Amino acid sequence: MLNHIWIWLIIISLLIAAGKDIYQEALTDKSSGTEAVEKNLNERTSLGQVTNAALDAAGLAVKIAIGLIGIMALWLGLMRVAEQAGMTNVLARMVKPVTKRLFPSIPSDHPAISAMLMNISASMLGLSNAATPLGLKAMDELQKLNPDKERASDDMITFLVINTSAITLIPATAIAIRASLGSANPQQIVIPSIIAATMATIVGVTTVKLIQFFKQKKQSPGN
Repeated sequence: MLNHIWIWLIIISLLIAAGKDIYQEALTDKSSGTEAVEKNLNERTSLGQVTNAALDAAGLAVKIAIGLIGIMALWLGLMRVAEQAGMTNVLARMVKPVTKRLFPSIPSDHPAISAMLMNISASMLGLSNAATPLGLKAMDELQKLNPDKERASDDMITFLVINTSAITLIPATAIAIRASLGSANPQQIVIPSIIAATMATIVGVTTVKLIQFFKQKKQSPGN
């Protein structure tokens, strides 16, 4: 489904850019033929901008992927050390009452629990780059438990909602950006960020659990 959406987005964007260029070309003074040819080869055309944007985005994706290698190696290594030391099991037992309600089909000692906990912890500290590899690891572990490999499980959807609306106690990235732009009080957003993220998490989790509840009730044999 997503592949169909992406291919149509690409086709439509190219058609719109080409149509805009053709329309502008039709309005160009025919007496300036040389200028029109130069314009067609110029980056100012919509089709040229779309092409350049696609190439720039591809280059940026490679830079991001390479930049994540070190971060993934560090945090996944730390997670493995924590697992071997038994720290993740202790943490999983401490939050078992919460995780059991949020993720009822996941065993309390499964590696997915520790990966999700470390992802949420990194997000709460504002370490978005560190949270990314841990989130990928958690999704990989959840996929192993997923009976339908072509469709996201309820636990995967719940984790995605929590990850997207993660409560951030220290929005380090936003504070750094505000400080770099000369804000007089860059840390002023801490309290509003906590309130906004908390409300988003509560609404998101409540909504997804209600949807899953009615879905299971509808699929139950008695209905």
